Amino acid sequence: MEKGTAFAFGGERGGEGEEAVKTGASEKKALVVVDMLNDFVRPGAPLEVPETRAILPALRRRIAKARREGELVVYVCDSHRENDPEFARMGWPPHAVEGTPGAGVVAPLAPEPGDVVVEKRTYSGFHGTPLHFILRRNGIRRLTLAGCVTNICILYTAADAAMRGYDATVDERFVAGIAPDTHAFALDQMERVLGVRVVRRPGRKALRR
Repeated sequence: MEKGTAFAFGGERGGEGEEAVKTGASEKKALVVVDMLNDFVRPGAPLEVPETRAILPALRRRIAKARREGELVVYVCDSHRENDPEFARMGWPPHAVEGTPGAGVVAPLAPEPGDVVVEKRTYSGFHGTPLHFILRRNGIRRLTLAGCVTNICILYTAADAAMRGYDATVDERFVAGIAPDTHAFALDQMERVLGVRVVRRPGRKALRR
């Protein structure tokens, strides 16, 4: 794999015939960092999620650990067209428009040579992107998902990962939600419905059925 390679929308993508990862195929790991972008993290940003700033120090340490231990670090990033239909359909203000500073990864977590950047246009990091291809090519079947937001892009990426046969982990220290209730609900859904391994902060418990 070439260092510093960025896989954009013109790259290889999975399709309807995507094969699931074979159980036991590999113990290689990837840390998938979702949407830690200026337009979500900076104060006053169009879709500011204040909790993203709270997780920055811990996530920065986790990324450094992944690089030291040979995990593939993959940044999955919103990259919308200027008049993306998602803005009107979903009711979001324009954000993370491709080519703008707001679509860039925040400076403290900036990608380094050897990391991979995957651009997406919707909630799931797998939908219409080469993420599945990249992970399979690198023999990876174990993922840790991090970033924002818990009940949207983390949840939908986790769902697609589960349906493709990946072993996924979400550590609450490394994900940011918009609100406590939707954050807790998403963690519960990932754990109980998708089979994701959810590591909760000390003192936090899963929702009751």
